[in-house]
Amino acid sequence: MRIHPAKGFTLIELLVAISLMALMAVLSWRGLDGISRSQQSLQQRSDELLTLQATLTQWGADLDAMTNQPDLPGLDWDGRTLRILRRSAAAPDEGLRVVAWARRSTGSGQGQWLRWQSPALMDRAALDLAWQKAALWAQTPSDEDRLREVRTVAIDQWQIFYFRANAWTNPLSSADAAAPAANPPGIAGITGAPLSVGTPDGVRLVLTLAAGQAISGVLTRDWVRPVLGGGK
Repeated sequence: MRIHPAKGFTLIELLVAISLMALMAVLSWRGLDGISRSQQSLQQRSDELLTLQATLTQWGADLDAMTNQPDLPGLDWDGRTLRILRRSAAAPDEGLRVVAWARRSTGSGQGQWLRWQSPALMDRAALDLAWQKAALWAQTPSDEDRLREVRTVAIDQWQIFYFRANAWTNPLSSADAAAPAANPPGIAGITGAPLSVGTPDGVRLVLTLAAGQAISGVLTRDWVRPVLGGGK
């Protein structure tokens, strides 16, 4: 009887097979890593888009809830900070809030669009103090003010325009410097009053969004007084 020797792999064949398996493992890992990075990038851009949408929704809600008080306008733009006197969203009898929007540079030099909100106020003295604090908050915020601010989206700059007399104008121009008319008689306290005739019919927001986000470039958002737009 003839005895056939057992067949197997040579050392070179084993080395070649191991090298091929290692190469396939590296390629597979790179593919999985690329997929993971793509998912993270898509998730980040999705979060940025949702943040922008929520911010613009809040912006419109603040303007929709805008109100006036005697000797206190519902809207004020000083070229740096936009202050809004608005009704509380929780309950009409909760009082009024002062809301402020401003841009502030972060430590990296990038600009951040911020929103500040006071607590609900039922006292006129506290309301006047919050109105003044909102103007100072954008420049020199205190630790307490920082706790009440919310960072929204990264922007390079922003502009505000008022719509009056069928035209968009600069709120700081002499043509728009007329003081708002007084509220109708009989309105007392700080429960909220109808907007005075000095309130602009519309507000245009022009944001220059920082590069590297889900949406960058110039974004324009127009707001019109609900009474003029039929509530839409």
